Amino acid sequence: MHDIWNPWHGCIKKSEGCENCYMYFLDKQRNQDGRLIYKVKNNFDYPLQRDKFGNYKIKSGEQIRVCMTSDFFLPEADIWRDDAWQIIKKRPDVVFFLLTKRPERVARCLPPDWNDGWENVFFNVTCENQKRADERIPLLFSLPFKHKGIMAAPFIGKISIAEYLKSGIIEQVVCGGENYDGSRPLEYDWVKLLYDECVSFGVTFCFIETGTYFIKDGKKYHIPNKRRQSEMAYKSGLQYQGKSINFKLKPSGQGELFNECNVYHKHFSVNCQTCAGKLICNGCSDCGLCNKK
Repeated sequence: MHDIWNPWHGCIKKSEGCENCYMYFLDKQRNQDGRLIYKVKNNFDYPLQRDKFGNYKIKSGEQIRVCMTSDFFLPEADIWRDDAWQIIKKRPDVVFFLLTKRPERVARCLPPDWNDGWENVFFNVTCENQKRADERIPLLFSLPFKHKGIMAAPFIGKISIAEYLKSGIIEQVVCGGENYDGSRPLEYDWVKLLYDECVSFGVTFCFIETGTYFIKDGKKYHIPNKRRQSEMAYKSGLQYQGKSINFKLKPSGQGELFNECNVYHKHFSVNCQTCAGKLICNGCSDCGLCNKK
């Protein structure tokens, strides 16, 4: 996908949310072992790669999700992280979305010139249940990042975060159900509680997908198709655009400027209109898959 940068692949399971990890499942489908951690050589410098016209493939203003098949703060990735930080630093015109289940490691993994944080890094922790929310959100608050958020995915237990939201530190909350082998059900009431709390404090909330099993009004629904999951999440109406997040991005310093040629402008296809992730999405990548039967 155009909005994902995986500088390394593979992970070690960390907590309850990892039990049915989608990366492990997909690797198994390819006869691979998700526990094997390796640098993705042809993709490591993706944010610096250019097209045949000499323009960055990732345009100014895009938001890139980092390490979606691993964890940016994984101990096994310590040998590559400094180089990854340097790549992020070279693209101050791009937002890098970091998500971790290991906030306890973050302070020791920051670059020496980090100070109080870089404007182009959006730091998020995974909170799959109340236990992990209460463990990780205080760590999130203690770390020097300009922008902070929460990802409740896979959402496997009731969570209340009102006491954290009132601080004004959390800028976005995203949640979604679990997929693939052993999927645990997501309950509508859990999502509604988080939605109501976020609305109360003006925090953007995005319910991106129901997961394979979804419970509403005591009835359990089986929804194996991920596109259908997203459509059902959209129809729930549990999406809220809160206060805007002001990323103070800068030109890359590599001869690139914020102009019409280099700045990314979101656009959405017809198929995007009922997608629950539209609220936080980078927009259509024009991959052409929607037009294929």
